[in-house]
Amino acid sequence: MVTAAMICAALAAWLFYGPSEASVRLQRALPSPTAPTRISTLLSRASSTRTAVLDQRRAPARWRASAVELCEGMAAELTAGRTPEEAFSATAAVLSPPLARALRAPPHHDPTHHLEHLAATRPGAESLRLLAATWRLGAERGGTLATVLDGLAAALRDEETQRQEVAVHLAAPRATARLLAVLPLLGLAMATALGTNPLPYLLTTPPGLACLTTALALDATGLYWTHHLATKAATHP
Repeated sequence: MVTAAMICAALAAWLFYGPSEASVRLQRALPSPTAPTRISTLLSRASSTRTAVLDQRRAPARWRASAVELCEGMAAELTAGRTPEEAFSATAAVLSPPLARALRAPPHHDPTHHLEHLAATRPGAESLRLLAATWRLGAERGGTLATVLDGLAAALRDEETQRQEVAVHLAAPRATARLLAVLPLLGLAMATALGTNPLPYLLTTPPGLACLTTALALDATGLYWTHHLATKAATHP
């Protein structure tokens, strides 16, 4: 009897002093303490992914700029009396760390072969093949390699300027293509706002599904073809 009385008293005390049902529901509805951490982790991953994508897009332009800097720097170092290997190492060392690490040839490896490998494997580094060929010809036949490298740097700079001008001229067609691609969505939104609501017809009837599939296919084809033409024009100005 005493034990049963103690159990009943403890149960009554818990019911009286314990959390109310509303408090329990509120605690369940509120996010857990780890929710902000998870959100910050997701945001950090999204930011890292965006940074990686932007770096990948900017990599070709950086490689083209590095080729010009290499030619100009090597020409200056050669004029100062350094050997081609010393001029290349000194010039590559002052570039951005990722490019400097990539340009550093393995031990006992011909730098010209390493430049040709980079030109074949890195988008935007195709100009390094010209640098390697110029370097090799200068070493084999002699001559003023510094003067030739200055001329190569000027030619590469003019090519990059022309490429940027083409990109500026292509910005308007690309923007127009994106605008035309989203106009059907704007039409659906306007039709829904007017009360016609075409979505059930497009999503539930065979003719509507056929129209929707055809429209999406044509829209995607137009975007792809515009991107293909613009990329080809920008790559080969």
